[in-house]
Amino acid sequence: MIRVGVFGAGGRMGATVCEAVAGDPALELVAGIDPAHANEQVEGVTIVAEPSSLASQVDVVIDFTRIDAARVNLLWAAENGVHAVVGTSGFTADDHATFAAAFTRSNCVIAPNFAIGAVLMIAFAERAAPYFETAEIIELHHDAKIDAPSGTAMFTAERMAAASSEWAPDPTEKLVVPGARGSEGPGGIRIHAVRMRGMVASQEVIMGTTGQSFTIRHDTYDRSSFMPGVLLAVKAIGNRPGLTIGLDKLLEL
Repeated sequence: MIRVGVFGAGGRMGATVCEAVAGDPALELVAGIDPAHANEQVEGVTIVAEPSSLASQVDVVIDFTRIDAARVNLLWAAENGVHAVVGTSGFTADDHATFAAAFTRSNCVIAPNFAIGAVLMIAFAERAAPYFETAEIIELHHDAKIDAPSGTAMFTAERMAAASSEWAPDPTEKLVVPGARGSEGPGGIRIHAVRMRGMVASQEVIMGTTGQSFTIRHDTYDRSSFMPGVLLAVKAIGNRPGLTIGLDKLLEL
């Protein structure tokens, strides 16, 4: 039985994670950590404000918080020899280097997206990239998301840029409205971020070459779509030494 603690357990995503963990017979939810919801109950567990006393009680912590809190949470996990599964977005290359150096006694999996379909979308885009000269990414999220572009969009562009360096230049000479062409991501691939009330998360990758275009789209309708990937990572993390970036590594894509 793998003992699991959840950072941000009082939030909507954290509560969904707690429900998924509690419903899996191979896992045991033993702790919820959330200073904004201390002393509240989630899936029969009392939420605590700090993780300081939990190191000996948990095998794996799951973090879907905000970037500043996640940085602290991950270093706590590394210092205490606790595995970490992380869905928080916004980490930099410097953050990854810090975590890679810190996780020597335990392991860490950071995934821009835990939806299996989104992971496949990224893999397909990477595979298709060398056959197209132009590409743009449109990511759409709920109106409470504070970072843009999303971690998934950036990760997709990074993988596509690594797969092909031959992207046509942007032909735009005049911007009628500043920002109309989105932001320039890795490889010069343009990324457009939409924030829309009522949405959860979607992404569209559009690639074009002479006489044709190719579109890959993934839609998330509910936070429960992330849970199979989260549970897979929790169960697999013990066999993934150090830092792993991307759920695709666990799916062997």
